[in-house]
Amino acid sequence: MEKYKVPYEKLRLWINEKDLKFSSTKDLACCQDIVGQQRAVEALKLGLEIKASGYNIFVTGPVGTGRTTTVKYLLETLEKSMETPNDKCYVNNFKNPDQPRLITLPAGMGRVFKNSMDELIEYLKRNIPLVLESDAYQKKRQLIIDEFKEKSNRMVLEFEKKVSKEGFALQQPAPMVKPEIVYLVENNPVKISDLLFAVEEGKMSRQEYETIKEKAQALTDELNTLFKEIRNLEKETREKLANLDRETVKPILEERLNEIKEKLKNEKVNEYLKEVEQAILDDITIFKKEKKEEEAPFPFIRDIVSVDPYLEFRVNLLVDNAEEVGAPIIFENTPTFKNLFGTIEKVWDARGQWRTDFTKIKAGSLVKADGGFLVLNALDVLLEGTWYALKRCLRIRKVDITAYDPYSLFGVTALKPEPIDINVKVIMIGDAFLYTLLATYDEDFKKIFKVRADFDWTMNLEEETIREYANVVRTIVEKENLKHFSASAIAKLVEYGIRLGGRKNKLSTRFGIITDILKEASYWAEKDNSELVLAKHITKAIEMRDYRVKLIEEKIQEMIDEGLLLIDTEGKVVGQINGLSIYDTGEYFFGRPTRITAKVAVGTKGIINIEREAQLSGKIHDKGVLILSGYLMSKYAQEFPIVMNASICFEQSYGGVEGDSASSAELFALISAIGNIPLRQDIAVTGSVNQKGEIQAIGGVNEKIEGFFEVCKKRGLTGTQGVIIPESNVDDLMLKEEVCEAVKKGLFHIYAIRNVDEGLEILTEMKAEEVHKIVKARLKELAENYKKFTAKEEKE
Repeated sequence: MEKYKVPYEKLRLWINEKDLKFSSTKDLACCQDIVGQQRAVEALKLGLEIKASGYNIFVTGPVGTGRTTTVKYLLETLEKSMETPNDKCYVNNFKNPDQPRLITLPAGMGRVFKNSMDELIEYLKRNIPLVLESDAYQKKRQLIIDEFKEKSNRMVLEFEKKVSKEGFALQQPAPMVKPEIVYLVENNPVKISDLLFAVEEGKMSRQEYETIKEKAQALTDELNTLFKEIRNLEKETREKLANLDRETVKPILEERLNEIKEKLKNEKVNEYLKEVEQAILDDITIFKKEKKEEEAPFPFIRDIVSVDPYLEFRVNLLVDNAEEVGAPIIFENTPTFKNLFGTIEKVWDARGQWRTDFTKIKAGSLVKADGGFLVLNALDVLLEGTWYALKRCLRIRKVDITAYDPYSLFGVTALKPEPIDINVKVIMIGDAFLYTLLATYDEDFKKIFKVRADFDWTMNLEEETIREYANVVRTIVEKENLKHFSASAIAKLVEYGIRLGGRKNKLSTRFGIITDILKEASYWAEKDNSELVLAKHITKAIEMRDYRVKLIEEKIQEMIDEGLLLIDTEGKVVGQINGLSIYDTGEYFFGRPTRITAKVAVGTKGIINIEREAQLSGKIHDKGVLILSGYLMSKYAQEFPIVMNASICFEQSYGGVEGDSASSAELFALISAIGNIPLRQDIAVTGSVNQKGEIQAIGGVNEKIEGFFEVCKKRGLTGTQGVIIPESNVDDLMLKEEVCEAVKKGLFHIYAIRNVDEGLEILTEMKAEEVHKIVKARLKELAENYKKFTAKEEKE
């Protein structure tokens, strides 16, 4: 068995601090490049630099590999060299107010436009009243009014003379009521309808009455014509007064508008200012004096917003790039519909109504990032339900801002602003599974996201990469204001990175975890009043990190110690073996031994997987059990059929079993049960097996070994205990120093095997050929017993 033992030197990789060629991170420069992600960086650069449509980027890779940091770094190096995008403004559409107009201006000019229009309003509020109160204006206005009065008075006087001459008079029944024609009887006015009383009393003949009535009707018709003429004259006068106002205001208005035109030199602005000029000249009254604010009908309701009387002349500066240099970079952490695409807000106004207008249009991240980059988390986009809307915008390269408020109980007239053309590069960050899901089920996905940047979770372990690792530490020290790290601390950190990487020739690139270790190690160094972070502080940080999350592991260990979970670590038992499994709690995973048993009897059902029958096993585990049948057939059933019932069970396993890493242990237990050959209980086994009997690599080898070692240590190391692993996993070994020391002292052993025969020799302490001979004889015996039984049944 000695030949299968893994020597102490191969149990982990030790980094010698003397080989690092520096005493502490004080001697190092900060890292200037992205470490260990050349493939991803090249993909990102390609996607960022190609301007064609559809070259958006989907970044994949495990959390903590620096995906977001790398994206940010590359964007910041690129943004300054790019052109600053235009400002975007919405203004009133005087012809169709429900469709606000979009005006784009060079960066910084949007603010100039907005301020200029605000200044114009304030200027007109001050100066129009002054101009309209001037002596020259008042004289012209009075002339027009006097002309109207003179003409209207003359027309009325002439009519009154005519009425009086005919024996009638004009009488006004009440203020603001049109005068009526009345008949004079002895200089007393009498209504025409009242003359009927005189006819009835015999004071006036019917013919005389009819004559008076006809004259009165004729005069009434003339009165109506007179009032119509006066109204026309009044209308003409109002037009003259309005024209006078326009002629008076127009020079000062044009002067200021021309100044704005000269500043901006934009055709769409010029068109808009023409409409502004016309709107102001058509209704100068709003500038004549301040309008009194409306009182709220419901005083108890707060946040009432009064309507700005000059609102239609304001500018809604949607995107202001005045302070920007280069392309915008937007990290949208909450990609809701409003945050991504914008919205149109509503307010409760002074009349007790919900209202909205073009100034309530708000930009979303897609519009703010126009001309630059928008970074999103893919899972957040899907969970918020904005994926399809985002996809549509990227496909048509336009954004329609709408009023999105699905839970509102009050309807508001919806605006339909002019759509905004966008040229934005979207970088979505997610995992490989999400990428595969979208690529498989969404036919538009690959058309929109043509570049995939895949982040690796490891990099090659070389002298140069160790140096880069140390430079990264120096960068984190500067960024996070940590204590400097000694060479011994860096060596210990690199060893931890190797363990995270999973193989001795790899280093983990999960710098998120590495950064956390550095912060916590610096904390322990501070507690220790140490000038530098030392190796012991790195060890402390790792141990305490594990301690905080290993409660479940300790509870399971307690159950093993108390005999609640049955595990044997000494002696030999037929059909029983210690398998090794991995528990994953999400942030921490650990190994523990599991008792696997096998039972055999005469029958034809073959191997029964009890986990499968109880619906507690996954597909990979079921496949592993089925492979056992293939091995048994190829090894023992060349001369006679295998006729047996065999059951395999993970004892005291109630949460489900997945994976095939215990298939070799199941096979050893099954062979033991068939041949009635006892197996050593002081050795645990892990490893996958194929139909040819070859032992294949598995995951979590370090945790599995340490899990069984912990059980043995609690019960006392005997010097015979150990773990069998696949030989192909030897390069993955990065065991805790405690385990390595036990192996070095001969208190614990690690065995590496290539096939089933080597494992049988260790577990049975017999030659493999002898084991196979016994098993084959037993299987033949079972076949003959079955044959005799069936023959006997046929006779009966």
